[in-house]
Amino acid sequence: MDKSVLITGASSGIGKETAELLASKGYKVFACIRKKTDKIAVEKINPNISGVYMDVTNSGGIDKAFWFVLKKAKNLTAIINCAGIAVGGPMESIPVKRLKEQFEINTFGTIAVIQKFLPLLTEGKIIYISSMASSGIFPFLAPYCASKKATDIMINSLSNELRNDNIKIVSIKPGVIRTPLWNKAARENVASFESIPESSQKKYQAEMNYLVENAHQNNYKGAFASDVAKTILKVIESKNPKLSYTVGSDAFWTMLVSKFCPQSLINMIVKMQLNKICKK
Repeated sequence: MDKSVLITGASSGIGKETAELLASKGYKVFACIRKKTDKIAVEKINPNISGVYMDVTNSGGIDKAFWFVLKKAKNLTAIINCAGIAVGGPMESIPVKRLKEQFEINTFGTIAVIQKFLPLLTEGKIIYISSMASSGIFPFLAPYCASKKATDIMINSLSNELRNDNIKIVSIKPGVIRTPLWNKAARENVASFESIPESSQKKYQAEMNYLVENAHQNNYKGAFASDVAKTILKVIESKNPKLSYTVGSDAFWTMLVSKFCPQSLINMIVKMQLNKICKK
């Protein structure tokens, strides 16, 4: 069986680190990217990496990527879904267009890729990079939280529906990871926030300032993308992996708290923290 894997969102962060690690272990990596410059960059990392143009929101592009991969590999060992964005803002005013964009990439794009490439996976793993945000306890990040939770539910259903027991489906839930996602999210969410009514801007300015500041700090704290890549390698090479893994102590405790604490208690704690932020 070919040791070939498909990785979406491979131009940076977790996807890029995973491509580099798996290629170093002898896997043939199909690294999905959107820009020519990114293709050149990822292919320079290791000769085992082939850049594949793919936008997960474009069905035609997914089809082209499928035929490209099919010409070079008889089957896949794993489909690894790393592509994603993080939309944030006050639910009272966040544009519905931004909500749709969040789900188009993180949820519908992920499912579209899995559906298309599943026939190449006679045995192996489907791995989805979820997040501790799927717990849904983070205010002003509801779109991101919801998209991760929705995708978790869909791929869990897929794991129950598949009749091929040789295909394992795994969700990986990292905590804060030092990736370029945070700076990009901060820029885009600030631009989106500035487009909402001025009354809402004044109402939530303190919270948004904190959100942006925290996003920038996330570039320098938390676990490394390589930590997630190592977990992915562990899953691929495990005969019977767990359904879900956390990466980072923050992810472990967040998922534990969200599982066992009443929602009313969690909401009370979150609101107390928000009140402290607003009073600064």
